[in-house]
Amino acid sequence: MSILSRAASPLVLAYRYRKLLFIFILILGLIMALALAAGKTYQHWDQDPDRGAIAIANGAFGESYSTPVYTGDQGWDAADSLWFYNTTQGSDLIPYDFFLVLEQENTDELFRADLNIDKFRYLPQKSTFFNPDGLPVGFVKDSYQGHDYMGFTCAACHTGQINYQGQAIRIDGGPAMADLVGFLHALEKSMAATLKDETKLNRFVDKVLALNNNYHDADKVISDLREWMQIIALYNTVNHSHIKYGYARLDAFGRIYNRVLQHIINREQLAEALALSTSVTGRPLLNASQINAVLEGVGENILIDSQFALVLTRLASSDGDYPGLSQRELLRIRNMIFNEPDAPVSYPFLWDIAQSDYVQWNGLANNAGVGPLGRNAGEVIGVFGKLDWSSHKPGFNFSSISAWITGQSRKSEQIDFKSSIDLVNLQRLESHLRGLQSPKWPEQILGKIDLKKAERGRFVYAQYCQSCHEVIKPDNWDRVVIGKMMDINLVGTDPAMAVNSVNSSGKSGNFNQTVQATDVGKLYIAVDAPVVQILTSATKGVVATPDPDKNSIRRVLDWFYTIAMSFFDNEIKATIKSGNYQADTTAQPYNSLLAYKARSLNGIWATAPFLHNGSVPSLYDLLLPKKRLCPEPVVAGCIADPEEGEYRPDEFKVGSREFDPVKVGLRSSGYDGSNFTTFRVGDLNAGHEYGAGRTPQLDGKTVLPALTPKQRWDLIEYIKTL
Repeated sequence: MSILSRAASPLVLAYRYRKLLFIFILILGLIMALALAAGKTYQHWDQDPDRGAIAIANGAFGESYSTPVYTGDQGWDAADSLWFYNTTQGSDLIPYDFFLVLEQENTDELFRADLNIDKFRYLPQKSTFFNPDGLPVGFVKDSYQGHDYMGFTCAACHTGQINYQGQAIRIDGGPAMADLVGFLHALEKSMAATLKDETKLNRFVDKVLALNNNYHDADKVISDLREWMQIIALYNTVNHSHIKYGYARLDAFGRIYNRVLQHIINREQLAEALALSTSVTGRPLLNASQINAVLEGVGENILIDSQFALVLTRLASSDGDYPGLSQRELLRIRNMIFNEPDAPVSYPFLWDIAQSDYVQWNGLANNAGVGPLGRNAGEVIGVFGKLDWSSHKPGFNFSSISAWITGQSRKSEQIDFKSSIDLVNLQRLESHLRGLQSPKWPEQILGKIDLKKAERGRFVYAQYCQSCHEVIKPDNWDRVVIGKMMDINLVGTDPAMAVNSVNSSGKSGNFNQTVQATDVGKLYIAVDAPVVQILTSATKGVVATPDPDKNSIRRVLDWFYTIAMSFFDNEIKATIKSGNYQADTTAQPYNSLLAYKARSLNGIWATAPFLHNGSVPSLYDLLLPKKRLCPEPVVAGCIADPEEGEYRPDEFKVGSREFDPVKVGLRSSGYDGSNFTTFRVGDLNAGHEYGAGRTPQLDGKTVLPALTPKQRWDLIEYIKTL
C-alpha cells in the first residue's frame, strides 16, 4: 500500500462514519416524526358525540339536568375535549383499584357513584374509548412504576358547567364548581370506615382482588389501604384552614407550597421545628426522647409521603414515647413547618392561557420559553404527583442535570427529582390549549342579546374597563393577551393570595446556600426561605429529570423533544409586566407579585362567581359598591354608607350551577350550598369598584363617576358579546 493510500484511509473512514451518523440521525428523526403523527392520530380516536356527558336526575341541591350540550364555538370537537379530559399529567391520588371499588363512609354505595361525584360538583361521565371505567371529567388512570393510580388532570378543575331551566351547558376550560376539600375529607373518612368495619373491609378486599390488576394478596391490600389513608389524612391536616373554601375555590398555591416544603425539609430541620413547637402557654410540645421516637427510621435528607404520614401518626399516638398530641397541638406543629393555605381563589379559566404573557392571578408565572412547563410541573406537584425524591452522593447519572440546574453541583448530597410527573403530556396539553377559544353567549338557550343596549355598553366599557381589560378577537390565531398588573393597594381587592405568595416561608432543605436568579439579581437561598424560591428550584429539578418509566434511550429523546418543543412551539416572548405595580428591588425582589392581573374578558360571562377569590356572585353585583361600615366606637373621619341603596351582597350561597342570564351569575340564595361571608381576609369582596366611582383607573389617579343603573345594564349586555 502506498503512503498516499495509507494517508487517505482515515479520511475515507471519517467520511463513512459521517455518512452512517447522518443516516442514523435521519432514521431517528423519521421515527420521532412517525411517533408524533401516531400520537396526533390517537388523540382523535374517541369521538363520542356527547363527549361522555350524562344527564343527572335529582342531584345536589335538587338540581336535575338533561345531557349537557356544548356551545360548539370553542374551537374543539368531541375528540379534542375527550383527549383533554382523559390525558394523564402524572397525578397519583390513590391506587386505581382502590378508587374503583371504595364505598362511601356510611353506605355500601360506591364512592365514585354519579350522585356522590355530583355532590362535590365534579362532572360525572359515561364510559367512552379513552375512559372505559366512566370516571368523572378530569379523573384519570395513571400508570407509574408498574402500578396504576387514580389522579386528576387539568380538566377536573378547569371544566365548567352552567344549567338553565333543566338544560346543562358544558364549558371547556371554564372554572369548576368543585369542592376538593370536601371531596378529600370524605375520601379519608370512607377509607377509615373501611378499615374499621370488618364487613366493609372484606367486601373491599374481595373486589380489589377480583380486578386481578395490581393486587393479589389480601394483606397487601389492607396494608396499602392503611398507608394511603394516612397519606390523605396527612394532606388534610397540613392544609387545614380557618377559611372555609366551599365550592368553586381552592388555595392551590398554598397547597403546592406545602407539598414542596413537605418533600424538601430534611430530618435535622424537622427535628429542630419539633423542638421549637410550643403550646399556647409556651410549653414545649415534645422533649428530646419523644422527638427521637417520632423520627426513628425517617430519611436524613428527604422524607417521602409515607414517612411524613408515619410522623403524623406517631405525633398523635400515645404509645411508648410518642407524645399523643391533640388536633390543635398538631396544627401548632403544622404552623412551624408549613403555611396555612388561607387564600382560596376561583379556578382560572383556560382559554387564551397559551397566548398570555403572564399567568396566575398575581402574574407569578412568565409564560415564555419553558415557563409553561415549569408552571404545569408545579401544578402536578400540588395535585398529587408521586414525588419519589431521594438523596444520593454526587455522580454522573440522569439526576446530574437537575443537580446542576438547581445549584446542587457542589453539595455533598444531591436530590434526585424522580417522580410520576409526565413532562411529555404536560407539553402536549399546553399545546392543545392553544386551540381552545372562549365560549360565545348561547342565545338559543340563554336568550337574545339586546344589540342596542350592547352598543351603548361598548362605549361604557371603553371608558371604564378597556384600559385594563383589552378587547381581543378570540379566534385570531396569532393573538397575544397582555395582562395588566394592578397594585393590590390600588385595586383594593382581597390581598391574601398575593401577600401569601410572597410572604410564605419554610425550610429549604438541600437548597440551603444554593444560588437562585431573580429579575433583579442572584441571591443565596437561606435555611428559612420564601417558598417561592424553594418551589422555583423544585420545579427546575422536576423539569430537568427525564421520565423514569421509560428506557434510557427514550428517556433522553423524550426529554430533549419536550424541552425543544417548549421553546419552539411557544411564541410568547420574554417581556416585563405591563400595568401599575410595585417594582422588584434588590431588597424586595418579589414586590411585583403584590398585584393582581387583569386580562381580556372574552367568555367572562361563563365564569361566575367573580373577583379572583370568588366573592361576588354576579356581574351586576360586581358593578355595585361594597357597603362601607364604621367600627364601634366610630373612628374620626369614617363615613359609612347609608342603609338604603344597592350594595354587593355580604353573604350568599355557592354551589348551584343554575344560571341567571339577567344579572349574569349563578343562583346565590334559596338552597343549602356553602355559605360565603365576606368579612375576613381571604373572603373580602371589596375593591375593583370602578362602576361605583371608588377605584382609580390604571394610572392610579383617575376616578370616574359612578355608573347609572342604565349604564350598568348596558355594560352587562355588552360583556355578553365578548
